[in-house]
Amino acid sequence: MKLYDIGLIGLAVMGENLAMNMESKGFSVCVYNRSTDKVRAFTEGRAKGKSIFGAFSLSELIERLTVPRKVMLMVKAGTPVDEYIEAIIPLLSPGDIIIDGGNSHFADTIRRTRYVESKGLLYVGTGVSGGEEGALNGPSIMPGGSGDAWQYIAPVFKAIAAKTDDDVPCCEWVGGDGAGHFVKMVHNGIEYGDIQLICEAYQIMKTYAGMDTSAMQAVFRAWNSGLLDSYLIGITGDILACNDEHGNPVIDSILDTAGQKGTGKWASVASLDEGVPLTLIGEAVYARCLSAMKEERVRASLILEGPGASSGYQGDEAGFIEDIRKALLASKIVSYAQGFALLRAASDSYGWNLNYGSIAMLWREGCIIRSAFLSNIKTAFEEDPKLENLMLDPFFRGTLAEAQDSWRRVCAAALKNGIAIPAFTSALTYYDGYRTACLPANLLQAMRDYFGAHTYERIDKPRGEMFHTDWTGHGGATLSTGYSV
Repeated sequence: MKLYDIGLIGLAVMGENLAMNMESKGFSVCVYNRSTDKVRAFTEGRAKGKSIFGAFSLSELIERLTVPRKVMLMVKAGTPVDEYIEAIIPLLSPGDIIIDGGNSHFADTIRRTRYVESKGLLYVGTGVSGGEEGALNGPSIMPGGSGDAWQYIAPVFKAIAAKTDDDVPCCEWVGGDGAGHFVKMVHNGIEYGDIQLICEAYQIMKTYAGMDTSAMQAVFRAWNSGLLDSYLIGITGDILACNDEHGNPVIDSILDTAGQKGTGKWASVASLDEGVPLTLIGEAVYARCLSAMKEERVRASLILEGPGASSGYQGDEAGFIEDIRKALLASKIVSYAQGFALLRAASDSYGWNLNYGSIAMLWREGCIIRSAFLSNIKTAFEEDPKLENLMLDPFFRGTLAEAQDSWRRVCAAALKNGIAIPAFTSALTYYDGYRTACLPANLLQAMRDYFGAHTYERIDKPRGEMFHTDWTGHGGATLSTGYSV
């Protein structure tokens, strides 16, 4: 009986494409799907004649694998993952490896790693980014979990991953238990932010500058070079260039309601848990929620007043477009700065010892947020592994300084003309807040102490020493518990 290098469960588009990718790199693959019709259709269709074997039961899948067995789950996140884990554990032997390649929540991966290891097995939770095209031709892969598993799965994962221009695989071991899925979650959060920023730039050009789709398409094509060179900028140009059978831009016929699958929300919740501002990404999530309120927004548009009618931008259009480019670039830097700040906090909380420069290179090719300046992020963390915030790196600090006037002009113009730009403005506000030595939180603490005796620190006393004022003259001596930031 022929044995296969790796097993794969789940033959939706990502599973099929990963199996084809593995086989094309010289690995034999045994596949299984709960609906066995999909197994037959795949092995007799696009996988016919290839080193891909279709199993019609889990026991057949397991018995067809080389030791240590490697079983990769490409199924819907949540309960289906747990169900498959329970189903295959009795079929495996000590040292065998279960790999979850879906978009699982990192907390579930932490739990599953501990559980599977308690059974004498190894567990890997890996982020896979790049969509169906990436799965087939080379995705970005972010594995974490049981460290002993890496030596066995590394040959497969590095072979199928996207490669940088100097042939470095966009795949490296991230860290223990849930680290891989946490990094993928932050990747997806940054993706939310990037998409929202591009949409706001589009809205400003369309609504305020009065540009037609063809003109905007040319702008995005031009922007897809230099520091803004990225997958998302590139596909925006493609989208704006696409016309329907009547010669009209397809974009103009798409309803303005956005969907989401939850990873942006998870990133926002994680940032609250860690006490790290993820404001831009949070606004990107809320922007999708607001877009879904289509009928309510239409009714509100007939009731709520905005600024007076504007005749649009009357100045140098080329100069204003350059201002938007700089504002987009500066805001994008903030998005990555917030994302890496969250990674740093989580690394400390969970003991993952993340390598931030290496993570930047995992995203350099194959994934949705691949962009030119990820190389600059890698350099920043190589030069200062303890860098507190990406905005403090000399390169990014200089880029933000050079873009600052343009950034403020664009935000001011949009706000003055009633154009919603939550991501641009939250990015600028974060930048201004981060560079402000004295924020009004002194008044905030005074109010908390006034109504709740929560105490406060003083600027002329050591940090950690707490004080309380009897603001009304008739307060009691009992204090509340300390506060945390």
